[in-house]
Amino acid sequence: MPKLTETFVRKIPQTVVGTDKHWDSEVKGLVMFVGKKAKTWYYQRDVGGQTRRVLIGRYPVISADVARQTALGFALEWGRGAGKRIAIGAPTLEAALETYLSRPKLRSETHKMSMRQQFELHLKDWLRLPLDEITKSMVVDRHRALGKTPSTANHLLKYFRTVWNHARRVHDLPESPTMAIKWYEEKPEGQIIDNLRNWRDEVDGLLNPIHKVFYELLLFTGFRKTEALTLEWKHVHEDHIHLPMTKNGRSFDLPILQHHHEILAPVRGLSTTWVFPSPKAPGGHITNPQRMTFGPHAHRRTFATVAMEAGVMEEIVGRLLNHTPLSITGQRYTKPSLDALRPHMETVCEELENRLGV
Repeated sequence: MPKLTETFVRKIPQTVVGTDKHWDSEVKGLVMFVGKKAKTWYYQRDVGGQTRRVLIGRYPVISADVARQTALGFALEWGRGAGKRIAIGAPTLEAALETYLSRPKLRSETHKMSMRQQFELHLKDWLRLPLDEITKSMVVDRHRALGKTPSTANHLLKYFRTVWNHARRVHDLPESPTMAIKWYEEKPEGQIIDNLRNWRDEVDGLLNPIHKVFYELLLFTGFRKTEALTLEWKHVHEDHIHLPMTKNGRSFDLPILQHHHEILAPVRGLSTTWVFPSPKAPGGHITNPQRMTFGPHAHRRTFATVAMEAGVMEEIVGRLLNHTPLSITGQRYTKPSLDALRPHMETVCEELENRLGV
């Protein structure tokens, strides 16, 4: 191990990937973390069987001499037992992400998998960095680099902010560096299927009959894409469909009618597990149904729009869509039964059938 002098530290090259650690040969516990853009001083020791680390500061703001003196001060204090009261240093982004995803009430496994994939795809070079190594300029640059798809840029960095703030509850971290981002304006497309007879013709023209049933079920239930794709037969009952975990982190029961069973009839018997099976897919169910003029979420908007135009109250439409009510009363006290919601589902389905010319 070299002595971390000013000259030595100045000549250490930045890394291309990940973080390198350089320990001082004289002051035990003094270490410099070198990443792609930053060099940071830490003092790190094992205390009571746990590795504990405290931030000293960034180089060159904190010189080698100052870092050494600060580390000697920590060594003295920790020798007296103060180190037991020092919080463990900032976790890596990967560790913070896994801690966040391990919360018992965090949405579905599909949502967790999606977050991991997004971080691995767009933030892979940050995963092994301690959070306090990720700067404002880094997040601004990454947000700008993803600007060709504004929604992806915004959602990814907002998820990063959520992970950061969750870690901040335990670790001594400053405000999230995403505070420096100027978020892209997002305008929801709000697309709905305005001509259902044309939609019928397009669905009938799909080559894969399983995809045809998939889009029909979306239209007549208002399900989200993933909710339908991962639907299992054991959750399809005579009078309702049960979703054990949904986007908002809770289970959901939707009343269904004979018409829904007629929609599903062509795919019964194809699989004992999945409603929309695919032998070639790793998970056993289809993941990318054939594209149509109108995407899956347009079917959900159409269900909601037709329901409103048929006279169903907005609060009830929200219940059918499994939206979280805005009011305290709606969230904590009112829980309409399946029998109470069934007449409204009948109203929506009758109106959809009328517009389809059935």
